[in-house]
Amino acid sequence: MAALLDAIELETGRGPGLVEAAVIWLHGLGADGHDFEPIVPELGLPATPRVRFVFPHAPVQPVTINGGFRMRAWYDVYNDGRQDAAGVRASQQRVEALIEREKERGIAPHRIILAGFSQGGAIALHTGLRYPARLAGILALSTYLPLADSLAAEAHPANRDVPILIAHGTQDPLIPLARAAASRDALRGLGYSVEWHDYPMPHSVCAEEIRDIGAWLTRVLTAA
Repeated sequence: MAALLDAIELETGRGPGLVEAAVIWLHGLGADGHDFEPIVPELGLPATPRVRFVFPHAPVQPVTINGGFRMRAWYDVYNDGRQDAAGVRASQQRVEALIEREKERGIAPHRIILAGFSQGGAIALHTGLRYPARLAGILALSTYLPLADSLAAEAHPANRDVPILIAHGTQDPLIPLARAAASRDALRGLGYSVEWHDYPMPHSVCAEEIRDIGAWLTRVLTAA
């Protein structure tokens, strides 16, 4: 098992009640766990179930496309379009370690959501679809499906029907809308049910998207 990443944690609800669910939310390239921390109060989640949000910090490493500058990254990004398969799989192990910690704290996998933005969303998709126990859902924001060619062989049956929400900006200059739509179509082609939203925004989030995420989280956690 990979070493446990440092992370910021926030809990919804008030008072000493037990945490009943968890959302592990992965930031994008060059950011850190604080990036999405301010979103939690804006999601409009109900007081119950009480949810623990876990915002881990990715390791610091050189990123090729940024001239080898060291920054927080879930995997390397090359200039020639190749994918850093080893880096993706290493981050998969790190996220699986975070899931195991939630299990040790009493949260069953079917009450755990994997979420992420950009690189973080790619790792959420990669890890969640291969995880050997049913998760509550996968939230993928402004991202794409990494190592798509290996998914059919590596996907675990436990998450064949996992709820997936993909959201993307129509004006995204970093990950074009067409790439995200191709990932959506690839998932649907493999039989996954994907809820899709797009918004008139760049590589970012917007108020309408946050409302839709909050509604989706509420619906998924209520059904889990």
